[in-house]
Amino acid sequence: MPDRIIDTSGLSCPLPILKAKKMLTGMAVGSVLEVVATDPAAPADFIAFCKATGHTLIESVSADRSYRILIRRA
Repeated sequence: MPDRIIDTSGLSCPLPILKAKKMLTGMAVGSVLEVVATDPAAPADFIAFCKATGHTLIESVSADRSYRILIRRA
């Protein structure tokens, strides 16, 4: 169960990453953010984002032209 959810549907790169980064900054270490995105590049973008920032990509699931991405804050 995520601690916070952010819907970035309709936004293209880099906006989903920037909005998630801003949200994660205000969250406690170990908390989970769910990102909902429609940008087809989002799954790969969030893999790279997590590698670069040290956050943990818990899950990335696609369904009906959208993506649900769960990130644990480092």
